[in-house]
Amino acid sequence: MVNISLILELTKRDFTERFAGSILGSIWALIWPLVSLFIYIIIFGKMMGPKLPGKSEFYAYGLYLTVGLVPWTAFASSISRSSSVFLDKRYLISKIKLSLPSLLIYIILSETITFVITMILFFIFLFFSGYKFHLAALLLIPFIYYLQQLFAFGFGLLAATLTVFIKDLREVTGILLQLWFWFTPIVYIEDILPEILKKIMIYNPAYIVIKSYRDIFVFNSDPPYTTLIVLTLITHVLILVAYSIFRALEKDVRDFL
Repeated sequence: MVNISLILELTKRDFTERFAGSILGSIWALIWPLVSLFIYIIIFGKMMGPKLPGKSEFYAYGLYLTVGLVPWTAFASSISRSSSVFLDKRYLISKIKLSLPSLLIYIILSETITFVITMILFFIFLFFSGYKFHLAALLLIPFIYYLQQLFAFGFGLLAATLTVFIKDLREVTGILLQLWFWFTPIVYIEDILPEILKKIMIYNPAYIVIKSYRDIFVFNSDPPYTTLIVLTLITHVLILVAYSIFRALEKDVRDFL
């Protein structure tokens, strides 16, 4: 059974404890996204903007980079932190009867808070820079984010379950995310990839998600609806498989903890 009040409390603590003891406190939750956006849009945009095909604006590459890195950060952090959440919260699991998969929810929510703050600041920048919004496509942003975090939940649940028995999987997950990051066109342009990689890129879930954001923000076009539908189906299959494995091993998971 999901303990909603506990999840909300864990989310609140997870977010606020990042800045506990600092002079500025929760103001850092605004400063960090501002600094990140400044680096992505202004510094990288001015240095590398001309390298983005079909775009002449000085911040074009910065825009390209931002709508790749911001969602990826939420996605990768959710998976990375979820992979060890059962081990990290073993003291809580031993004291309170709760649904173990629900522990992943507070991580997803905490990362979502950071994502929303960053995106609000990003939208403010776009508004004052005279950016022309593709309003119809923008309505899909919540769904695309929901889909990526749902995939992260399924992947994280599978990793969290297996990590209880094979603790090295926590490190393996970190390495996998590093490889996944560089296999996905986030900081580089897709056009530089060999043709064979371009063909198999459509099987990369992160690529589908990042491409959807970029189609909307960078190229002012509709996202790839067909591949998003396919990814939605794959995501739900992943969650079903992950949950089935968890249920089969739940008793052993609790005993090991």
